[in-house]
Amino acid sequence: MPQITVDYSHPVDDTFDPEGFARALHEATVEIAAASPGGCKTLFRYSDHRAVGYEDPEGHAIFHVTIGLLAGRSDETKARLAQTALDLLGKYVTPQDGVIVHASAEVRDLDASYRKSDL
Repeated sequence: MPQITVDYSHPVDDTFDPEGFARALHEATVEIAAASPGGCKTLFRYSDHRAVGYEDPEGHAIFHVTIGLLAGRSDETKARLAQTALDLLGKYVTPQDGVIVHASAEVRDLDASYRKSDL
């Protein structure tokens, strides 16, 4: 814990620094949410397929960051971490000319059934 997932789309795959983003987000998660550094894990999921309203998707890229934490953090802490994730995306994503990057972030409590194992 925390479990972090970053979903993102074309056409920013060449201008996104996932390793730098993950490190910075892990550091922020430790600072803001009192997570352990070794517990921070991030999975990146890329897709060529996207849709934005009725528009041609070529001028759009989508990022969504989901951070799952064990219960107990305040709403203010979760909101601060979500905003920090968005701020960091602004540092680690360079949009191509004419491309709008739609970014969102969510911090949620992991379900009570959450378990982990290092196999």
